[in-house]
Amino acid sequence: MRLSELTTLRLGGPAARYQEATSERAVIDAVTDADRAGEPLLVLAGGSNVVVADEGFPGTVVRIATRGIARAGAALEVAAGEPWDPLVAECVAGGLAGVECLAGIPGAVGATPIQNVGAYGQEVAETISAVRVLDRADGAVRTLTPAECGFTYRSSAFKREPGRWVVLAVSFALDTSEGSAPIRYPELARALGVEVGARAPLADVREAVLALRRAKGMVLDPDDPDTVSAGSFFTNPVLDTGAFAALRARAAERLGPDAPPPAWPDADGHVKTSAAWLIERAGFHRGHGNPEGIAISGKHTLALTNRGAGTTAELVALAREIAGGVQDAFGVALVPEPVFVGPRW
Repeated sequence: MRLSELTTLRLGGPAARYQEATSERAVIDAVTDADRAGEPLLVLAGGSNVVVADEGFPGTVVRIATRGIARAGAALEVAAGEPWDPLVAECVAGGLAGVECLAGIPGAVGATPIQNVGAYGQEVAETISAVRVLDRADGAVRTLTPAECGFTYRSSAFKREPGRWVVLAVSFALDTSEGSAPIRYPELARALGVEVGARAPLADVREAVLALRRAKGMVLDPDDPDTVSAGSFFTNPVLDTGAFAALRARAAERLGPDAPPPAWPDADGHVKTSAAWLIERAGFHRGHGNPEGIAISGKHTLALTNRGAGTTAELVALAREIAGGVQDAFGVALVPEPVFVGPRW
């Protein structure tokens, strides 16, 4: 099995061994067997947030293909292998609010707590009530609370301690409502024709989010080469006040006083800024790269795409070129969002 068949980037060489697990017991057994044998192990599901080496993976690849959604009122328990976007559609159709802004995100449910998936003003951590996991440290199955998951911006305890936890199921506490959660993201509010902080019908919010994502090449489409990506390749930098002041000074020196960097202050005093803004102002534009291999998306500066003949080595080289250019121009280090399997960042 070539791992390019299992990733949205369509990159990655062969797996030494491959197993598809369709039940929670099968996932546990496959992981436990590999650990007992001392084999390298890669656990995949949707393959939407991973960069796999051209050489492939020299061990066992377990693809989680479990299914199951249990609903009790506004609470859901969802198997890790369930596709994410159909779950969002089901929630919207069933009058459950809290994940409608996360429509169109590729991948599986089990990946959402690892990355603390977020978009258009929502994060999945806001609705997760528990995560059932296999702890590879001792082979125990545990149910972790949100506090134990350690959610932060696009991260979690699972991401900070890679390889230890295998997500088996995710529980969500949603709201029974035909209206959305308050709209926090100005771009989405404009698309809906409402004020920031207002609510809108769930179905309208989902359709508006899908339209915005399609315009950026962020909804998987076999006819659109801009969607052959891992989504946003870099996270938005979160800077302390001193670092953001230094960025403002560098930006003014480079671009003039009328082009300040975007700023979204956090409650803890940090400031989030735009990775896309930094990339574009550092001189990297849509389409930059190899039109037959790896290039920046023609629709969104944050997405690196495989135009058909790309390699992982080429992807990593372009990502390093972009990050280096931003560092040189603005003194800000970009952090990749995908998980790297094999290649070093």
